[in-house]
Amino acid sequence: MRPGRGVRRRSCYPVRIPSSPTSRHRRRPPLAVGLLAGIAATFFALPLAGLVWRAPLATLVDELRAPPVVSALRLSLVCSLAATALSVVFGLPLAWVQARTRFPGRRLLRAVTTLPIVLPPVVAGVALLVVFGRRGLVGAWLDAWFGIRLPFTVAGATLAETFVAMPFFVLTLEGALRSVDRRLEDVARTLGASPWTVFRRVTLPLIRPSLRAGAVLAWARALGEFGATITFAGNVEGRTQTLPLAVYLALETQPEAAFALSLALLAVSLAVLIGLRRRWLGS
Repeated sequence: MRPGRGVRRRSCYPVRIPSSPTSRHRRRPPLAVGLLAGIAATFFALPLAGLVWRAPLATLVDELRAPPVVSALRLSLVCSLAATALSVVFGLPLAWVQARTRFPGRRLLRAVTTLPIVLPPVVAGVALLVVFGRRGLVGAWLDAWFGIRLPFTVAGATLAETFVAMPFFVLTLEGALRSVDRRLEDVARTLGASPWTVFRRVTLPLIRPSLRAGAVLAWARALGEFGATITFAGNVEGRTQTLPLAVYLALETQPEAAFALSLALLAVSLAVLIGLRRRWLGS
């Protein structure tokens, strides 16, 4: 039966819509923009490629198995993991206060908590020394009352790494807490859930990806900390010498070992960035 005059035949072939000139231009940047972007990418890639080129790949395993390197690596893992744990324990309540409450001086508090991100690490170490040193504002009381001395100790290295790493965790969690749909929490409260139950059963599952990302980011920052650690905790081999400090010391006497340690830290940093690409880039 033939279709009537008022009925149109549907084609079974897909219709190709030509791309507009605007979409074609978006795929290919202008020549000047592409050239400048290539120069910037080369600027970042060349030092990393040079490090891989100079690293003693043939003896890399032997360099990393040397006793001073193993001691520095062990201390770096202990201090960085402890700093990450402290960042989570104290940073999560701080992020919640900054994201969910209103009080005078909230902007000042946010500025103070994020200041270590832009503060020179050496200045951060000096500030910690002024406060927690043996004659510092708090360190003098800790020494007199409890016999606790933080400078040039493992605890001091952990404290320095926590000071520079916690702001990254706080910023990540604060953004996640602000983006949570508050109506879900309100519904849980109307059903009789307590504030702790609402946080544990509703809020925490929603911010869990950001919590992981913030913790990994804080750990990576603590693992690579140099300036605040060497200023506040010193560079004592086997006691406060972390992996970045070992790289600095080996660069003067054993360049090959310094290149090997730098390559190891580069691999860790690259692994962290790859692991967090979904959180930052969404792909």
